[in-house]
Amino acid sequence: MRIAWVTDSTAFVPIHSSSKENHIYIVPMNILFGEREFQDGVDLSPEELFLKLKVEKVEVKTSQPSIGTFKELYEELSKDYDYIFSIHVSSHFSGTYSSAHQAAELLKDTLPNIICIDSKVISNPLTELILFGQRLLHEGKDPLQIKVAIEERIASCETYVMVGSLEQLHKSGRMSGLSFFLGSVLNVKPMLAIENGKLEVKDKVRSIKKGLTSMSDRLDQALSVKKIKKVSVLHGLNREDALEWIEQLKKTYPEIEFGAYPLGAVIGVHAGANTIGISWFGDNEEN
Repeated sequence: MRIAWVTDSTAFVPIHSSSKENHIYIVPMNILFGEREFQDGVDLSPEELFLKLKVEKVEVKTSQPSIGTFKELYEELSKDYDYIFSIHVSSHFSGTYSSAHQAAELLKDTLPNIICIDSKVISNPLTELILFGQRLLHEGKDPLQIKVAIEERIASCETYVMVGSLEQLHKSGRMSGLSFFLGSVLNVKPMLAIENGKLEVKDKVRSIKKGLTSMSDRLDQALSVKKIKKVSVLHGLNREDALEWIEQLKKTYPEIEFGAYPLGAVIGVHAGANTIGISWFGDNEEN
C-alpha cells in the first residue's frame, strides 16, 4: 500500500526531506507584502522575510493555499498512491486545513481515500506526526489504524512558546489588545501554550531567561507523569540561542533526544524573529 503525505509549509520540512522518494509533498502558504505575494519556502526564506520586515514599512499578511491547489495535487497524487494523508497546521491559526478538507470533499465520490487531519500544532511537531505515521505504515498498520494513532498522538502533544514580537502577534490578531498593552508597557512577556490548537497564556515573565526556566519546569512536570523520548526546540532566526539552550537541557535530561528546528517564514510573520519554544509528545511503551 502506498500513502502520500501532504502538508503545508508551516511544517518547515527540509527541502531534501520533501520529495517523491519519501512521499512527502509540501503545499506552500502565501505571504503578502503590500501588493506583492510570495510563496513560503519557495521564493521567500525566513531570513529574507525578517529583512523585509525591517526595511519595508508595508502591511504583511499570510493566507492559506486555495481549495483548487489542494484539489489539483490530490488528483495528481491519486495516480501513484492508494491513500493520501493531508495533515496541516492548527485550524485555529490558519484556514489551510479547511481548504484541504473542502478539496477532499469535492473529490470524495471519485477519490474516497483522502484523509485530512487538523494537527492542532505548528512547525516541527507537525513534521513529527508525519514521520510517526510513516513509521506505523512500515510496521504494517492499515490507514484507519494510522489515522486513529495520529489523532491520539496529537492529544499527547505539549508546546510552549516565548514570542519574539508582541507587536507582530497583536497585529496578526493572535493576541488581545489588553494583553499586548500590558506586555509592551510593563515589559512582561507571556509564555504561551498551544492547547487544543489554540494559544493560551500560561505564564508571564520579565526576561527570556525566566521564560526558558518556566518552559523547562513544564518539561519537568510532564516527565513526572509520562515518557518523553524527543523534545523539539523551536526557533526563529535565533538558532544560536536555541542550540545554547539545548546544551543546557541535555545536561539535565541526558536520556532525551533534543533537536533545534526553525519555525519558518509564515510563523515568523506572526511571532517574530526571536521566538523560541519547546515541544514534545508523550510516549507510551509501544510508541
